[in-house]
Amino acid sequence: MNTELPIKRIAIFGSTGSIGTQALEVIASNPDKFSADVLTAHHNDELLIEQALKFNPNVVVIGDEKKYSKVKDALAATDVKVFGGEKALEEVAAMDCYDLMLAAIVGYAGLKPTLKAIENGKAIALANKETLVVAGDIIMKKAVENRVPIIPVDSEHSAIFQCLVGETRNKIEKIILTASGGPFIGRKPNYLVNVKREHALQHPNWSMGAKITIDSATLMNKGLEMIEAKWLFNLKPEQVQVVIHPQSIIHSMVQFEDGSLKAQMGLPDMKLPIQYALAFPKRIPNNFPRYDFKKVSTLTFEEPDVKTFRNLALAQDALFKGGNLPCIMNAANEIAVFAFLRNRINFLDMTNVIEKTMEQVPFIEHPTLEEYFDSDGEARNFASFFILSSSFRFRLMAAINGLR
Repeated sequence: MNTELPIKRIAIFGSTGSIGTQALEVIASNPDKFSADVLTAHHNDELLIEQALKFNPNVVVIGDEKKYSKVKDALAATDVKVFGGEKALEEVAAMDCYDLMLAAIVGYAGLKPTLKAIENGKAIALANKETLVVAGDIIMKKAVENRVPIIPVDSEHSAIFQCLVGETRNKIEKIILTASGGPFIGRKPNYLVNVKREHALQHPNWSMGAKITIDSATLMNKGLEMIEAKWLFNLKPEQVQVVIHPQSIIHSMVQFEDGSLKAQMGLPDMKLPIQYALAFPKRIPNNFPRYDFKKVSTLTFEEPDVKTFRNLALAQDALFKGGNLPCIMNAANEIAVFAFLRNRINFLDMTNVIEKTMEQVPFIEHPTLEEYFDSDGEARNFASFFILSSSFRFRLMAAINGLR
């Protein structure tokens, strides 16, 4: 009897980003288990074309419609179907040409395609934490209604997920998300005020895209992960804890009601949680580097400094208050990070933008999906205006001081 499972068809939404490219490495190493049947990108047409020529997917989507003709022409000699535009992402997500979606589009942009895939009964390997931060209640409700498994890809949530396998009937006391602390662990505001883009992009342990690397440097990434964990594992806010673990060997832990702790450990390599999510419920072999206890180093833990890294405190406030506040916070953060990466604001200004936006955009305790969309737009508009007006005031004062 043939016990081999059929090849799992993977749709990678965000195939040119850090998660997407590593997922394709996993697929290339396991051609008897996976195929890349859908690839999507927003701007990076050249890499998308290169990926399509190598993996020969059924469908590709380029989100930037101005680049549609270039992608279509480059793939004209193949059987690959080419679509363009943001709406095409949702339309392809609803297609029956794949088995599992790897949701790896960065930020809020990943929400609608993921929601469409869930509504059409597709399993989700979730690498886009913002989807649950923005509308976790609606996403998880839809997943239950459509009997869709959501398998986390973030290393921390994958760790929790792995620790909970076989523990269905056992009550969780709390979960402990570990954080490396980023490149500025132990630093104080008088140092951070001078931090530049190139400094913040130098993460000590992980190789990630620009946005998530900046979020890691501000500890916002860990705040987003706290909110994501609440929804993924059906927890109360007080059951989610963060500790700084600079070595990034323990990826997270679960404490059960009897006081027992389970931890998932390994070297910091995103290909491991990606492979786990794609292959679940099976584990498959690989040649990734292993942690060697013969060369064991000290593993340390400490409380996060929320007075210096106030983004984590803001995220904790959003976690406890709920409603549309996490959505507002996420939108403001995306605008602030975008501005920082373009040298329009400094490192500490990002927190001010987020805090002011959370104060000004109206709070809704039980928002509908449309109200989430509206809150996101309103928060982005306010944050953008706040950055522009602050920049204008700064330039004006500099000019006035120059005349004195």
